This record gives sequence, structure tokens and C-alpha cells, in this order.
Amino acid sequence: MLLKKFFKFVIPSIVSMWIFALYTMVDGMFVAWGVGERALASVNLSMPYVICIFSIGLLMATGTSTLISIALGQKKEEEASSLFSMNLVVLTIVSLVVTVLTFLFLEPLAVFLGASPDNLEYVKSYVGTIGAFAVFFILSYNMEALVKTDGTPVVSTIGVMVCGLTNVILDYVFVMVFHWGVWGAAFATGLAQVASTIIFFTYFARFRKKLCFRRFKWNPGVYKKIIPLGLANGFTELSGGLVVFLFNQTILRVIGESGIVSYTVISYINTLVLNTMAGIAQGMQPVTSYHYGAREPGQCRKLLKYSLLMEVIVSVVYVFVLELFPQIFVGAFLDRGDGELFAYTMRALRLYSLSFLFLGFNVVSAGYFTAMERPWQSFAVSAGRGLFFLAAALGVMVVLLGENGIWLSPVVSEFICAILAAVFFLHKKAGPVK
Repeated sequence: MLLKKFFKFVIPSIVSMWIFALYTMVDGMFVAWGVGERALASVNLSMPYVICIFSIGLLMATGTSTLISIALGQKKEEEASSLFSMNLVVLTIVSLVVTVLTFLFLEPLAVFLGASPDNLEYVKSYVGTIGAFAVFFILSYNMEALVKTDGTPVVSTIGVMVCGLTNVILDYVFVMVFHWGVWGAAFATGLAQVASTIIFFTYFARFRKKLCFRRFKWNPGVYKKIIPLGLANGFTELSGGLVVFLFNQTILRVIGESGIVSYTVISYINTLVLNTMAGIAQGMQPVTSYHYGAREPGQCRKLLKYSLLMEVIVSVVYVFVLELFPQIFVGAFLDRGDGELFAYTMRALRLYSLSFLFLGFNVVSAGYFTAMERPWQSFAVSAGRGLFFLAAALGVMVVLLGENGIWLSPVVSEFICAILAAVFFLHKKAGPVK
């Protein structure tokens, strides 16, 4: 029964996260096919900004989802709905602030992201367009998580599938037919977020199970719990942007602009793998938090075992495929006619993909600690794998191995972080995982 519930939440969550990753990849594919490699690199330079917006939605969604799940487990449905409603209002205000700041500082932001005189307009166009849709990015990502918390993960999958399909169709029309270039790709992505936001809003307005829009009393003090609980997953998402930024700057210094193209392809594939693991973690979290709130530690232990077993199987499959058939993934973005760039990207991908053996364990561990109200352990794992260990490994490995050190640094950082997570599990305060 518990295993069935586990798959009921995890499978839709993984599918949702795959679609999130795929429609981001589609942007890159159409830009590469319809505009060129320089424009593709510009989209990658813009990715830290896009990921930052997503991380805001996930930060609030994870913390809110955990508290709501615990409240539902304790049969406090009115309290859960009040928190749900207040969270959406707060996020709307935050989103509008993000949009205003983006337009006020658009060019300095583009330069900070690494834009050069040759691609500055591309980066400004992409970032500015995404910024205009910030409220839909944040609310959509947030409600997608809360739909699962409400007990209807299939609606989450439907919303994300509509979003992904809308993005693919509009990308083709705007980039390949209308030739609107980088702006067209960003505009398509923004409209896709509008579509999913409408679906999730309609669900909560008319078809929800327990959560509903209701009047609420402002309770800003609750964010002292929400933010620490969501910090780990939010940082996991945000760290993806920080990592892209760090890699871009290092590659520009060590390899040059051609290396940005290779890393753009690798970062898209990394996003697919990371989102798969995040899907396992996010699907497991509301179920685990529910049983934690219901004081059923044995069920929590079983859910952890299911999650870890699943991530091991998925990790091995990804590494196996990427090591043996990298040309399939690289060929989706680059022309085989550019033999040197194509071969270099495949070699770099093979080195980088070894990190996926440890990535899943780290992401699932952080998600479990969050579900069990262990926010600082969760944050330590997420921050370690997503930024601090990686930044240190990147600096050291480049000195030791040069270009190869760039692509191997994630392997080192993920391995160190896996050791840290294992120590937390073994520690008596890690929760019911003894």
C-alpha cells in the first residue's frame, strides 16, 4: 500500500520535472537550429537568471508544502488553506518586485552574467522577456508542487505537460517560422508558463480536494519556518544557476567562448538528470511529511529506502547511456559537420556524467531531511553539492588538470557531499533512519 502511494506521487513528479527540463532544452535546440551557436551560448549565459526565478517559487513551495502536509496529517485543513492562500499573495508581490528590478538593471545584469559586446543584445532580449513573465514562472512552479500536496499529483503532470507542449509548439512557430530569434524563444517560454498557471489556478478554484482560496490573517512569522525548510530545495535549484555562472566564467578564462557552447549542451543534459532526482525527492516529500506529522517513523524509513533504491537505478542507467552513446545527446544541439567541436563536447560530457553516480543520493537525502523538518542538514547537503564543494573543486581541479579539471570537478564535489549526507544519516539526530 505504501509503495503504491510512493509511486503515485513520485512518478508524476518525475514526469513533471522531465517536462520542465525538456522545454528548457527545446529552447536551446530551436535557438541552435534557427539562430546559431552564438545565440545558443547567449541562452546559456541567461540561464542563471531563469533558474533564480524558478528557485524563488521552489523555495516557498517546499517549505509551504512541508508545513501544509504536516497540518493535513494532523487534520488541520483550515490552517493549511490559510497558509496556502497567504503564500500565493506573498509570491505575487515578490514576483512583481523581480520584474521591476529586472527592467531597471537589464544591461548591467546581462554584463554580469557574462555577455560580451557580440552577444549583449541576445542576452538582454532573453533575460528581459523572461523577466516580464516572472509572476507566471514563480506561481506556476509553486502551485505545481502544492497540487501534489493537495493529493492530486496527476493534475501537476497535466499542467506541466500542457506547459511543455505549448512551449515546443510556440518555439517552432516563433523561431523557425516567424524567425523571431532569441526573443521568440523566450516569449514562447513565458507564454507556456501562463498556460500552466491558468490550469493550476483553475484546479484550486474549482476542483481542489482540501486546499482552497480563503481569507487569511497575515502571519509573517510563519516564514521563519517556511524559509529554512524550503532553503535546501530552493538552494538546490538556485545552485544550478550559480554553477552555470561559475562554469561560464571559468570556461571563458581557461578555454574561451567555444567552450561555452560545449558547456551549454552539457548543462542541458545535467538539468535533465538533476530534475529526475529532484522529481524523486519532491514526490517523496509530501508523503513522508504526512507520515511524520502522523507520528509514523516506520513508514518514513520505508519511503527513504524506496527513494534511495530508485535513485540508484536511475543514476546507473543515465551514466551507462551517456558513456556509451553521448553522440545522441550532443547531436540534438550541435551539427556533426563541426567535427572538432562535436568530438570535444562528447569527451567533456563523458567526464562530467560520472558525477551523476552520486548526484541522486545527495538530492534525495536533502529532500528527506526537509520532509522530516531537519532544514539545516538538508541545507548543508544542498549548499555543499550545489555551490561550496563545487566551487572549491572547480578551482583546485583546474589547477591540477587544466581543461579536464573543469569537467571532472562535479565528480569530486558530489562524492564529498555524498560522504557528508551519509554522516548525517548515521548521526543519531538525523531522524528515524537508524
